Amino acid sequence: MKFYAVLFVLFLVNLGCGQSTSKPITEVSQKELKTVILVDVRTPGEFQAGHLDNALNINWFDPDFARQFEAIDKDKTIYLYCKKGGRSAKAQEKLASIGYRNVVNLEGGYDAWSKEN
Repeated sequence: MKFYAVLFVLFLVNLGCGQSTSKPITEVSQKELKTVILVDVRTPGEFQAGHLDNALNINWFDPDFARQFEAIDKDKTIYLYCKKGGRSAKAQEKLASIGYRNVVNLEGGYDAWSKEN
């Protein structure tokens, strides 16, 4: 029985480590953005209409979305954003499912950021 209790605790710890993280985009500093890989998952047209400085544009709707991340180290911290937060949340789940460990969804997206700036 003790074995199963230890196994259960290890399971919970592992589950906690794999939790998705998010943070409001309005709480992210420009200095912080310089230390991460910032990815805008909107369409190229949306990106061209306005985006955060130093952001890469990897369109969530591209059939090869995940493949475009192959050059990015899976241990690097990646911040994702879209228009409001829906696509970036889906992209975060996808990246976690293929082994990326430090992916943060920026809640509120470009709309929230542009209202503040």
